[in-house]
Amino acid sequence: MTEVATGLAAVTDCAGGFRIERIEVDPPGPGEVRVRMTAAGVCHTDHASLGWPGPLVMGHEGAGTVELVGEGVTSVAPGDPVLLNWAIPCGQCPQCQCGAQALCDRTLETNPQRYGTSRAHSGATRLAGRPIERSFNLGTFAEVTVVCSEALTKLPAQLPAQHACILGCAVMTGIGSAINIAAVQPGDTVAVVGCGGVGLNVIQGARLAGAGTIIAIDRRRPPLDRASRFGATELLVAEGEDDLVETVLELTDRRGVDHAFEATGSASLAFLPLRLARNGGNAVQVSGAHGEAAVELTRFFWNKRYLTPLYGGCVPERDFPRLFAWAQSGAIELAALIGKEYPLQDLGKAFDDMLSGRSAKGVLQIA
Repeated sequence: MTEVATGLAAVTDCAGGFRIERIEVDPPGPGEVRVRMTAAGVCHTDHASLGWPGPLVMGHEGAGTVELVGEGVTSVAPGDPVLLNWAIPCGQCPQCQCGAQALCDRTLETNPQRYGTSRAHSGATRLAGRPIERSFNLGTFAEVTVVCSEALTKLPAQLPAQHACILGCAVMTGIGSAINIAAVQPGDTVAVVGCGGVGLNVIQGARLAGAGTIIAIDRRRPPLDRASRFGATELLVAEGEDDLVETVLELTDRRGVDHAFEATGSASLAFLPLRLARNGGNAVQVSGAHGEAAVELTRFFWNKRYLTPLYGGCVPERDFPRLFAWAQSGAIELAALIGKEYPLQDLGKAFDDMLSGRSAKGVLQIA
């Protein structure tokens, strides 16, 4: 098992698309681990990576089995089922020292299109003999990957990898934004704009925190139907923005909600939460929208907090064990989030289903 491994991977073609290619993956170096991937979640960020500099092994959510460990690795062993995580706080920088590990300086000093501190040694992955980088330094849309050991968290044996694979980004981002960042409290009112994979997990997080009213907002009916399963108490089909704001005000005695979340990734909606939140409330832009948006500041009024959380404020050693426990107890749902499973070769179909809203969350079955 010390030899170079080979396997299929989805690789960006530098022309807005991807190809399924065979890559070579080194044995792990000191502090590194080679993983045979079992399953990987598909999200909008993966689709956006088609336009990043490349070529690039795609994918940043996933779970698999440890194949080989490098020198000095004691946290995992061959045969262990593991969840992959792209953000590893250093524990030493000012952000980590003040408790903001999700904003670790080491993580954010990397290329903003490839966040992550889980990168293996240079040249560890090759395509046609040439080194190739991995999305978020993970590249989970591949049969085999190599990462530093801190990128891995052992999975409970009772938690299937094909479900657990989505915990590493979509679930963590959504639930963490509600619980870690907005700190939703029992009885609070919540609005969530966009009911895709991240938005549904914001709803799950708000429900888990005991929110009294959870208003799900989407321009399509199927995502709203899914939202009701995850805890939404009110369902609104989005039409004009002014009408939407008026409806939310009517539902909240003209106050607005305690916490308003935007989870669509659309720059034009990035500041909509400020119109939905009450004075003194939280407006949370979860999806990392980029681009230009014109705003009318006089609509926002008083003491509202505008938050743009990264990765749901994830602290791996705190958050992943409790996500595992919630999933095992049924407090949060994973299987119901997954609209469809696909072989690696059907990644294009997974993207089509995601972009059309036919599926909230697709999963690639790799092994």
